[in-house]
Amino acid sequence: MGILARLLRGAVNEITDDAVRTMVRDQYTENLFEMIPASKKVNPIYLMETAMRASQGRPVARPLGSHLRLSPWDSLLFSPVHLFRFPTPEDVAISTATIIGPRAKKPLSLSIPVMIAGMSYGGALSKTVKIALARAATMAGTATNTGEAGLMEEERQEAGLLIGQYNRGGWLNTREKYSRLDAIEIQLGQGAQGSTPQRSSAKNIGEEYREVFELQEDQDAVINSRLKGVNTKEDFIQLVKKLREETGVPVGLKIAAAHHLERELQIALEAGCDFITVDGAEGGTHGTSPTLEDDVGLPTLHAVSRAGQFLMKKGATESVSLIAAGGLITPGQMLKAMALGANAVYTGTAALMAMVGDQITTAIPFEPPTDMVVYHGKMTDRLDLDKSTQNIFYFLNASIREMELVAITLGKVALRDINRDDLVCLDPFLSRALNVQLGFVPPEKQESFYSEISGLQSYETGREAMAERSALLS
Repeated sequence: MGILARLLRGAVNEITDDAVRTMVRDQYTENLFEMIPASKKVNPIYLMETAMRASQGRPVARPLGSHLRLSPWDSLLFSPVHLFRFPTPEDVAISTATIIGPRAKKPLSLSIPVMIAGMSYGGALSKTVKIALARAATMAGTATNTGEAGLMEEERQEAGLLIGQYNRGGWLNTREKYSRLDAIEIQLGQGAQGSTPQRSSAKNIGEEYREVFELQEDQDAVINSRLKGVNTKEDFIQLVKKLREETGVPVGLKIAAAHHLERELQIALEAGCDFITVDGAEGGTHGTSPTLEDDVGLPTLHAVSRAGQFLMKKGATESVSLIAAGGLITPGQMLKAMALGANAVYTGTAALMAMVGDQITTAIPFEPPTDMVVYHGKMTDRLDLDKSTQNIFYFLNASIREMELVAITLGKVALRDINRDDLVCLDPFLSRALNVQLGFVPPEKQESFYSEISGLQSYETGREAMAERSALLS
């Protein structure tokens, strides 16, 4: 072994030396090292997607949504208490329950405020994955969401609480189907795609897929940019009224977060929506163009904060539930979204990652883990249903336990009691936008701090003045 090791070491050393000598001597245009500055300038992701566009001649379908983290969750921190207010005694149970649509005839009661996001069978995920998500959600006492799909019997049977999307494909839009749901979410858009149309070719649709979606053998699955029959705000108002009267379950609206958010929310209030789902730009998807994922919408943090403040201003927080969605990965991010006004949150990508976490060795190194969960994946039959269910349940359970620990150090007895006053912000401009106090200014000096810098003319000048002011205060 000693001789073999020395030979191998010598060979590696000689190859490395030769490679370095070649890179040093070659002109940049002939030098493999040129890939390093090129990838730094372009970004390896954009570099590869540029090559894909050039090779395929069509939009690149990137799964799981944007890689950009647009929401500055790290600028927010929870503020623990010691004497000003005492922490919660360890023998006091923390309430994790929440209600979606409290004024509906049949409100949706959840044991935990984390739900499984809308990810459709066929259009996105395999049947095994949808069953696992439904089972785990039921075990955790929460709801799962059909996504833009038809009503899959196995999902309905496994889900104790099922939210169904009244969708732009029309596959769940008959009374026979939506009357079997525990809540109805009118899907007009999503964070990763806005309201763009989508099409799944008939040649990629299997027999069970066609049955659930009620498609003919040669029929494509088409999602339109608009919901059929909804071309005016009055049409939408009548639809909400009809669904509420026919079912009695909470009826809500799901939209991609956008700058005209408050105008959209006002119409939702006029329509009598029981809940509103705001899906930020970091939302996931089964696969759409990078431009839609990276360059369209409003970050989740800003959207949730604006929606929460709008509902509070309108006096609607007790009657209309707010659900936050879009790139919420950690329990801390989820709880911060709730502190900013959300009654519950959706998790999608994180749930899928939790599901395959200890099963990825089945796929790698030759296939990506997504190949085990997407409908068209070549390795969906290798996914262990029982293990997947357990993994998602454990993930949800652990996430809630971590939220409970935060509640204890905040001196709260319920997750729903955590609010903006329990947060501090490290960014002065974000602090003002979110209506959250600055972490480097004492509570009693917040307004005087802002009044001193209110006359500054530019963003950069304001930054410099704030930095100087905070240094003096500290």
